[in-house]
Amino acid sequence: MPAGVSYPTICDVPHMFAAMTLPVNDPMHGFCRDCLAPQPRATTRCASCGSPRLARHPELYSLEIAHIDCDAFYAAVEKRDNPALKDRPVIIGGGKRGVVSTCCYIARIHGVRSAMPMFKALEACPEAVVVKPDMEKYVRVGREVREMMLALTPLVEPISIDEAFLDLAGTARLHGRPPALVLAGFAAAVEGEIGITVSAGLSYCKFLAKVASDFRKPRGFSVIGEAEAVGFLAEQPVTLIWGVGKAFAATLERDGIRLIGQLQRLERGELMRRYGAMGDRLFHLSRGMDERRVHPEQDAKSVSAETTFDTDLASPTDLVPILRALSEKVSARLKKAGIAGRTVVLKLKTQDFKLRTRNRQLGDPTRLADRIFQTGLQLLEKETDGTKYRLLGIGVSDLSGSEKADPPDLVDVQSRKRAMAEGAIDALCEKFGGRAVETGYTFGRGHRGRPTGPEEDDEPEVRHPWGRI
Repeated sequence: MPAGVSYPTICDVPHMFAAMTLPVNDPMHGFCRDCLAPQPRATTRCASCGSPRLARHPELYSLEIAHIDCDAFYAAVEKRDNPALKDRPVIIGGGKRGVVSTCCYIARIHGVRSAMPMFKALEACPEAVVVKPDMEKYVRVGREVREMMLALTPLVEPISIDEAFLDLAGTARLHGRPPALVLAGFAAAVEGEIGITVSAGLSYCKFLAKVASDFRKPRGFSVIGEAEAVGFLAEQPVTLIWGVGKAFAATLERDGIRLIGQLQRLERGELMRRYGAMGDRLFHLSRGMDERRVHPEQDAKSVSAETTFDTDLASPTDLVPILRALSEKVSARLKKAGIAGRTVVLKLKTQDFKLRTRNRQLGDPTRLADRIFQTGLQLLEKETDGTKYRLLGIGVSDLSGSEKADPPDLVDVQSRKRAMAEGAIDALCEKFGGRAVETGYTFGRGHRGRPTGPEEDDEPEVRHPWGRI
């Protein structure tokens, strides 16, 4: 941002908009993304502050669907809190046996990517500073950003801790300014108030708003209009479409399809004949057709916790205490949220990165650590065949309210006693701290029995069906 120019705050933005009258100006003249001043003519720099960060587009003032994505979120928060890291490559993750949760853009230049094994990341960027995730802090900052979104519009659909869709249609009436200006003001306010940056995409539908937000990161602001959508998409690779990963892209390539433009030349029936329901998605999204609405908030689909080990583990003696500790963490989250789950899911990753998931449906929903653990233990026993694992996780799905959770078991008469004991332990831990009372499974086991910072999950894992993303 140019020297001498101060950031607007989120409180300033509505007042700035209210002081202006519609229409703003020619959309091809646009406005300054730093001071928000409308431009009197098409220039390369802002006529008011001199910034080169100008937004202009033929449909700039008529588009209403936005996608906001915080830039390298975890790393950005750490750099904000530790200025010494500002110009250093930063990787967020665990030890050498963990994986990269995220990394800053400097580290990305060296080839580091999210989900990369840590040892490979450090080979690519040996000078990187590795910071263990502080999920409590990230959740707190994410909520601050979310609150600023909700100050603009109630139509906020979170996708993850650091990104969301917004329907800004009502902001023109509320703030007296088009959504594009509201969005730019929001980005500047987040940078000024919270100290991290975001990239924003603006379009007429969710699919292209998400695509636009990925352009020109970090601090990006991109617009994709309806008139240009089909032509723009025609030149893009098929992997730009949600759901087209490496495997499906390979299938399409075997059929001679690499670009979205090739999909545009195929009829809907032909695509569905070849690829089933996915063919219908390919037909619509390849043409920029996406009628999904922005749905405020969404219910969690599962709650889980997992951890990556510093060394591969195979023995039940090592794995069982960790399973117990993770079960307690999942249980605590369920109780705090007032929900329960009916299906217990065990997750294992072998030393050669192959994933194993096992699940079992219960007769009734549960939120008890003991019941989650006992069910997970039965699943784990079948997998402890000498195979070495680098990751262990446990979770529950099929979520519901806790009213019908854990009814008295007429067959297992000891279950009620275990439930009462767990309630007593919860009360003591709440009063004296999380480690005031431990079971024999975890007592004296240190970090192995009670992981202090699972690298890939530290709050409820939220899974969304594609139709809502």
